[in-house]
Amino acid sequence: MKIVFFGTPDFAVPTLSSLLSHPEFEVVGVVTQPDKRRGRGNKLMPSPIKDVALNHSLPVFGPRRIKKDAETIAKLREAEADVFVVVAYGQILSQEILDIPSLACVNVHGSILPKYRGAAPIQRCLFDGEKETGITTMLMDAGMDTGAMLLKSFAGISLLDNADSLGDRLADVGADLLVETLILLRDGKVDAVVQDDAEATYAPMIKAADFVLDWSQSARSLHNQVRGFFPDCTTTFRGNSLKVIATVPVGPEYWLQMPPELRVLEREWPVLDRLSGVNGEVVRVVKGFGAIVQTGDGLLLLREVQLAGKKVQSGVDFANGTRLAAGEVFGGVEVKG
Repeated sequence: MKIVFFGTPDFAVPTLSSLLSHPEFEVVGVVTQPDKRRGRGNKLMPSPIKDVALNHSLPVFGPRRIKKDAETIAKLREAEADVFVVVAYGQILSQEILDIPSLACVNVHGSILPKYRGAAPIQRCLFDGEKETGITTMLMDAGMDTGAMLLKSFAGISLLDNADSLGDRLADVGADLLVETLILLRDGKVDAVVQDDAEATYAPMIKAADFVLDWSQSARSLHNQVRGFFPDCTTTFRGNSLKVIATVPVGPEYWLQMPPELRVLEREWPVLDRLSGVNGEVVRVVKGFGAIVQTGDGLLLLREVQLAGKKVQSGVDFANGTRLAAGEVFGGVEVKG
């Protein structure tokens, strides 16, 4: 089976690597987003997928607007591929491109469709507090993740999963599911199931406003925001910006979901349960854990943070290094009185 692979980020790497390791597949070309300037030196850097492709001496195309790039489209025709495989490519393919392969265009999508169509399914399912997600392979059409579904694989979501950890797990799931999908497709043993648009939900692109923490929200909502939009959520601390990298909501409903090293917080609960403060206020600094913060509903432990211009540090090191005390407020000023 001759394949042209479309993909860009780390999420797509396991799938391309899996195709390259299977002798029944021949990857004849790779399409990815153009090189971007990154890092302190502002140097042009290739996408993770381009790195893999070059290491395997594969032809690579990086059009800025593939739908308008006649040269790339001509090269895709010349490849005479059976299948186009698309994994987090980052551009919408025109019907002209979708019609090129002889067998199908197959997409590996990071949700259980028709839920979370769109650009950020992994981030949005965490933000919404879902307990389960997965991967769907589907036949592509000109819509936004609206094609007929082929196979699905489900994955649970734990309390401490974030966009990176869940994304890494789903990337491996997607790689395996695609191989199974292509073999069944080749043999005519998979049925395409049309999506029910009435059950569809959407996962829009993440915007800057999504990163700002509002301490009037519940502990669970804030935790979901921090892990969904990892590692970019922000608040203010003593008048300066502070990134909140990892959190844990604290309370009896969460003990069984915590690993042993965090569940020992249960011993502190008789004291914590009696405390209260304004939204964003540190109600207690627990030795060995760090700041416990009052939210609009419930308490939130700051596990990892990052001061502007500094490295990520544990909540313990942050509390010790800043001499953090109960009564200070994130996203506001110190409580007087």
